This record gives sequence, C-alpha cells and structure tokens, in this order.
Amino acid sequence: MKIQRFEDILAWQKARTLAKNIYDSTRAGAYAKEYGVKDQVQRASVSTMSNIAEGFERGGDREFVQFLSNSKGSCGEVKSHLYVALDLNYITDGTFRELYDNASEVSRLVSGFMAYLRDSHVGGHKFKGRD
Repeated sequence: MKIQRFEDILAWQKARTLAKNIYDSTRAGAYAKEYGVKDQVQRASVSTMSNIAEGFERGGDREFVQFLSNSKGSCGEVKSHLYVALDLNYITDGTFRELYDNASEVSRLVSGFMAYLRDSHVGGHKFKGRD
C-alpha cells in the first residue's frame, strides 16, 4: 500500500488508539482529579501521534526520521507515566498492562518505520509514498 497521507501510517493509527485509550483511562476516579500526572500522560500520548503526522508533512525523509525519533521518545514518556499511575493506584494492573502493551506496539512500529526510511536512503531511493 502506498502511503499518501499520515493517516495511512499504521504507527500513527496505533498511536491514535493509544491516545484515545489514555484519555479514557484518565477520566475516572482519582486519576481524573490528579491534573499534573493526568495532563503529562495525555500530552505525551498526543505528542506520540502528532510527531508522526508533523514529520510526514515536513517532506524530507531525514527530518521525518527525527520526528519519528521524537514520537518514540514521547511513547517512552507515556510508558513511564503509566508506572506513576500504577504506583499511585490510579489504574489497575490490567489497565496498566493493556496501555503499556499498546505503547510498546507503537514504539516498535515507529522503530521499524525509522529503519525503513533510513534503509531507503542506502541505495539512493526515496520513500515511495511521498514526493
């Protein structure tokens, strides 16, 4: 499948799901009232998906890889914030595992996409989905 829009990127799709799930998990109980921790994890989840979109729209593959790196970093931040939420009993072990696994999947997809973009330059090829 040719990628023509950032919405076609599987990593972005999964990051969108992660952001929705993070927002859903922060709407209940004590978590909803803990603005500092809640806002940090929400911002990190949105940053994960936004960096993929922004990098795609920039146009250059090298710059795109940098934005994907930022996305991966934000994904790591999400995972770290999940530990805080777990330790403060804002989320259950099951919710932690589900969200952590979701974030890990996004991180793997972003890493794979970064490798693909880097490898596409080895033979002088440009990423096929963009001009």
